[in-house]
Amino acid sequence: MVNSGAIPALASDSAEARRGPPTHRRHWRWWPPLYVQVLIGMAAGIAVGHFFPATGATLKPVSDIFVHLLKMLIAPVIFCSVINGIASAGSLGQVGRVGGKALVWFEVATTGALLVGLLAGHLLQPGAGLNIDIAALDPALVQTLPATKGDSGFIAFILRAIPHSFVGALSGGDPLQTLLIASLAGVACLSLGETGVRIQKAAEVASALFFRLVGMITCLAPLGAFGGMAFTIGKYGIGALGSLAWLIGAFYLTAAVFVFVILGVVCRLCGFSIFRLVAYLRTEFLIVLGASSVEPVLPHLMRKMQKLGAEQRVVALVTPTGYSFNMDGTCIYITLAVIFLSQATNIHLGLGQQLMIIGVAMLTSKGATGVTGSGFVTLAATLSVIPDIPVSALAIIVGIDRFMSECRALTSFAGNAVANLVVAKWEGALDMERLRAGLAMGPDADGA
Repeated sequence: MVNSGAIPALASDSAEARRGPPTHRRHWRWWPPLYVQVLIGMAAGIAVGHFFPATGATLKPVSDIFVHLLKMLIAPVIFCSVINGIASAGSLGQVGRVGGKALVWFEVATTGALLVGLLAGHLLQPGAGLNIDIAALDPALVQTLPATKGDSGFIAFILRAIPHSFVGALSGGDPLQTLLIASLAGVACLSLGETGVRIQKAAEVASALFFRLVGMITCLAPLGAFGGMAFTIGKYGIGALGSLAWLIGAFYLTAAVFVFVILGVVCRLCGFSIFRLVAYLRTEFLIVLGASSVEPVLPHLMRKMQKLGAEQRVVALVTPTGYSFNMDGTCIYITLAVIFLSQATNIHLGLGQQLMIIGVAMLTSKGATGVTGSGFVTLAATLSVIPDIPVSALAIIVGIDRFMSECRALTSFAGNAVANLVVAKWEGALDMERLRAGLAMGPDADGA
C-alpha cells in the first residue's frame, strides 16, 4: 500500500500557506515564476560575460554564495529525511530491499552510460583529424588544477564515506558521510521502540524547518544563475570552444540521446513520460545549468519526487546515494573523452583496452560527486591506470571543462530523478495516479 506520507513541509504546506493571503497574492501576481526568473538571470549573465568579460570573470562569488547557502542545508535535509524514511519503513528488511534495488539500478544505468559514451566516440569521431602531438603539450596545465589533486579510486572513496566524527559528517559537506550516519541512526530507531518513534517525529518536524529554509534561499536562484553564466562566458568566452566545439557538441548530443531515448524508454515502460518529467523539473534543471552542479538541487529533488507520489522511504535512500553512485553524465563524459583523446593524439586503443576503460571507470565514477570539476578528477583517475594515453593529454580539454561540467551535471540530475521513480515503481512504492496528475499539471499548478 502506498504510503501517503510526504516530507512534512509539504504535508503541512497548503497552497494557501505558501502563497499567502489573497491580498498578498494579488499584489505579487505580476511576478514571473521562478524558472522564468532564472532564465532572465542566465540571459543577463551571458550578456555581461560577453560584452564585459573582465566584469563577468569577477562575478563567480555571486554564484558561489547561492550554492554555498544551499549546500549548508544539504546535510541536515539528508539527515532528517533518511532517519524519517528508514524509521517509517517499519523493518530493516524493507530498507535493505530498497537499498539493494537502488544499487542494482545505479549499476545498470551507469554501465549503460559508459557504453553509450564509448559508442558515441566511435560513431561521431570528435577527435579525428586533430593530430595533436602529446610531446608538445604542457602537463603543468593539468597538474596545477586543484581539482586534480588528492587521492581517488574505490578505496579512497570508501574511506571518504566514513566521517572522522558524528558532528563532522554534518559539517563536512559530504552527502555520502551524512547518508552513512543517518542510515545508521535510522536503523537504530527501528530497534528503540517508542523512543525510536519519538526520534522519528522529531526528525520529521526538523525537516519541515530545513525545507522551508531551502525554499527561502531558492528565491536567490536568479542571482546565482546570473553569476555563474557571467563567470563562465567572461572567463572562458565563446572563443574558447574553437576546434573543440565538435567535442562539446558530441557530448551534449550523446547526453540528450541517453536522457530522452534510453531513459525515455525506461520511463515509458514505467508508465510516464521523460519529457513531462523534465518539464516538471525545469526550474531545477536551470539551477543546475547556472551553478554547473547538482548539489544545490538535492533537497528540491527529494521534495518533488515525494510530491509525484514516491514514498519517502525510497526517496530518502535513492536521492543522496545516487549523488555518488549514479553520475550518468560523468560516465558518458569519461568514455567519450578517452576516445576523443585517443583520436586526437592518434593513439590506437584495442577492444581489450576499451573494455578495461569501462571496468576502471565503473569504479572511479563511484567516487564522483555532483560538484563542479569532479568529472575531470574522475577522468584523470581513469587515465592514470591506462598507460597508453598519458594524463598530460588532459591539457587538450582542460580549457573547455566548465562547458562540459554543465552537461555532466544536467545529465546526472536527470538520471537521479528517473532513478527515484524507477526504484519506487519497482518497490511498489509509487502512486501512479498521483504521478500522472502531478506531471500533467506541472510544478506551477500548486506553487512548486
